[in-house]
Amino acid sequence: MLSKVAERVYWAARYLERVESTARMLSIYDTLLFDLPRQVNLGWYNLIVINSLEQDFNERYSVQDERNVVKFLVGDDTNPSSIVTSLKAIRENIRTTRDVIPADTWELVNELSQYVQDHLQQGINRRDRHEFLGNVISACQQIIGLWQVNMPRDSAWEMLKLGQNLERADMTTRNLDAATAAIMQIEDDDFAVNSQQIIWGNVLRSLSADQPYRRAMRSSVKAPLVCSFLLTDPRFPRSVEYCLNDMIQGVKALPRAEKIIADIRKLHKTVTDRAEDSAPGPEMREALNDLQISLQYLHFSISRTWFLNDQEQLAVAQ
Repeated sequence: MLSKVAERVYWAARYLERVESTARMLSIYDTLLFDLPRQVNLGWYNLIVINSLEQDFNERYSVQDERNVVKFLVGDDTNPSSIVTSLKAIRENIRTTRDVIPADTWELVNELSQYVQDHLQQGINRRDRHEFLGNVISACQQIIGLWQVNMPRDSAWEMLKLGQNLERADMTTRNLDAATAAIMQIEDDDFAVNSQQIIWGNVLRSLSADQPYRRAMRSSVKAPLVCSFLLTDPRFPRSVEYCLNDMIQGVKALPRAEKIIADIRKLHKTVTDRAEDSAPGPEMREALNDLQISLQYLHFSISRTWFLNDQEQLAVAQ
């Protein structure tokens, strides 16, 4: 498979996962507004910080309120990570790789793009946001399901899975970061324990992890156990460890994979070490940030290995 085709398949998968994960992250906060006691005041700007979008947001908006944050993450085409922008990138990448991606993908992506454009206001307004986000998540899962049952397990499939798993691992750390940031805003009073239970329960539900968590941990919702589960459970598809293991298995079928495998294994050890101290707090947020940086470096390594031609690789080396 040509390097440019491989790169487009990889990014199509990443952007689709980003759309779904952004919708899931917004859904956490949207649901928490109804579930938490009124005394707890969540800051929506946390979602901007967690996604490392402070500069882009502050260039566009002077008020850091709920409406502006949701508008920026859902429908702002100046935000490179918004749902609208990501869908445009998916369409372009799918349009140029239709010979290796199932044909129905193009139609489903166009339908999702049109739905988002037609219902942007619904996604921004609190009253209808839950339905909007749920429909976006369902549409993403439909496309992923199409790939799962129709794509031959060739190099295009492995590139798609590589992009999906890397983005999924990154967004799982950001969901954990969002929860940790919310926990740190809660005052230590009579409402604290109940509020923390609500927050971590919503994190699990937003990742469709509540039932798998109960089966694996055989425990009520407890912050250290939730963090450990989402970081290191080897069987849950959205845990960081599962994503890393799946990446290793996939890239073994690709050429020149030795360095990538070594990089992933190094990152895997970091995740395991960090999970030993998974109590929410400043240290946890720092650890999650370090993981996000490591995942970004892994992307750079993937790009150098498979997406750059000989001249581009030489330019990078110089």
